[in-house]
Amino acid sequence: MEMEKNYRINSLFEFYRPLLTNKQDSYIQLYYADDYSLGEISEEFNVSRQAVYDNIRRTEVILEKYEEQLHLYSDFVKRNDQTDAIRNYVKDNYPNDDKLNQLVDDLEITEEK
Repeated sequence: MEMEKNYRINSLFEFYRPLLTNKQDSYIQLYYADDYSLGEISEEFNVSRQAVYDNIRRTEVILEKYEEQLHLYSDFVKRNDQTDAIRNYVKDNYPNDDKLNQLVDDLEITEEK
């Protein structure tokens, strides 16, 4: 469960990072991406562990609200699933169609950007 939450928060962070304040950005980056403890972050910013904890929890709620309203992450997941389904279909039914395979490759590259 905790690993799933970490993955989700990191994913939401990637999409909505530009909408966060500098402090929110720094705390989430350090806590989720860089695996700092609350104590390490509190020392880094010279604030209490409770202040760090509260900021991180509020930021998690903010990220979830952004996703609820904008759906950037869930839409990305859907597009990736569709691209995978197309890739598998082409592989199974048209393995020698170079043009079709190139189009699917291009689709995947475009989505990664």
